Amino acid sequence: MDEMSLKTANSASLPTADSGTPPKLIDLFCGAGGLTLGFVQAGFRPVFAIDDDRHAAETYRLNFGDHIICGDIRQIESFPAADVVIGGPPCQGFSRLGKQTHGLPTEKSYEGNGLWAEYMRCVEQAQPKLFVVENVPDFFKHFAWEGIQREAARLGYQLAHAVLHAADFGVPQKRQRAIIIGSRVGKPRLPMPTHQQKLNLLGQPVWRTVRDAIGDLPLEPNNINRHDFRNASELSIRRYKAIPPGGNRKNIPDEIQLPCWKNKNPKSGGSADLMGRLLWDQPALTIRTEFLKPEKGRYLHPQAHRSITVREGARLQTFPDDFKFAGSNYQAAKQIGNAVPVLLARRIAETVLALMFETDVMTARSAA
Repeated sequence: MDEMSLKTANSASLPTADSGTPPKLIDLFCGAGGLTLGFVQAGFRPVFAIDDDRHAAETYRLNFGDHIICGDIRQIESFPAADVVIGGPPCQGFSRLGKQTHGLPTEKSYEGNGLWAEYMRCVEQAQPKLFVVENVPDFFKHFAWEGIQREAARLGYQLAHAVLHAADFGVPQKRQRAIIIGSRVGKPRLPMPTHQQKLNLLGQPVWRTVRDAIGDLPLEPNNINRHDFRNASELSIRRYKAIPPGGNRKNIPDEIQLPCWKNKNPKSGGSADLMGRLLWDQPALTIRTEFLKPEKGRYLHPQAHRSITVREGARLQTFPDDFKFAGSNYQAAKQIGNAVPVLLARRIAETVLALMFETDVMTARSAA
């Protein structure tokens, strides 16, 4: 999109919601739209979104419409009005993986983390009733969190924040996300868990499992709807076959170990989940962007001797089967791994919608 288009994001060409229509939504750093989809399922209508990844932006457009801009948020001069703003400022440098190579970031040493300020600039211009920020758990340890607190107070927003476990909200995945809800229309709160790890007196259902999510898909990929077969070498398949459910690279016999693992000093640490095999009756571990590569994490199918497919990864992130992904399978996997689990997003959206409704009721009673 050209520079002029970037500067007129609030022009009349963008969809606008009339009175009585669903609340309007802006999604910043939207990626494929996992957050947006959860909010749409809860009753919101997206009117503006932006991301600088062209494949992710095309995925968003295919599923939600032409109000997506592919570009640099810093080039947007003004944002449209909306009831709610959501999004996750890029988190490179915040994650544990980032710390292994880059150390803890500072505001001066890592310019990309300053994108939190662009998010709050949108909040200031769009004047939403509420906003939602999501990020990695370590987000709460860094200057960006301090900056958001400072700007939220200046703009008159109260905050509620916590690290939420996706499995507690029906997602078949052990994935943790930092969630912040800001409100200028009342005291904010976070969603209450809907699931639990084990049965107890609360009577909630237990965590959903890998079997719940992908157990009905063919063990042999049928190349339908991104459930695609990937070629693997004979040696790779021998390694896969050596790994039992719940096992990992340490189960591979020495004679077929990768040299970088075979010669690794046991005392030097490193992830034990590389070349890990999922368990049918437990949630998956975090699905990251390279889940098509078994050597990158616990991504082996619980039973078949292969990595999980794009479709299986999408199911574990609670994307519905009719959601369309643009780009190659590797590009789709990147979008899926970067997304907020849709069901977690929906639980957050339902809480935000309830807060808006409660505020409207209180306002109506005060005016009566």
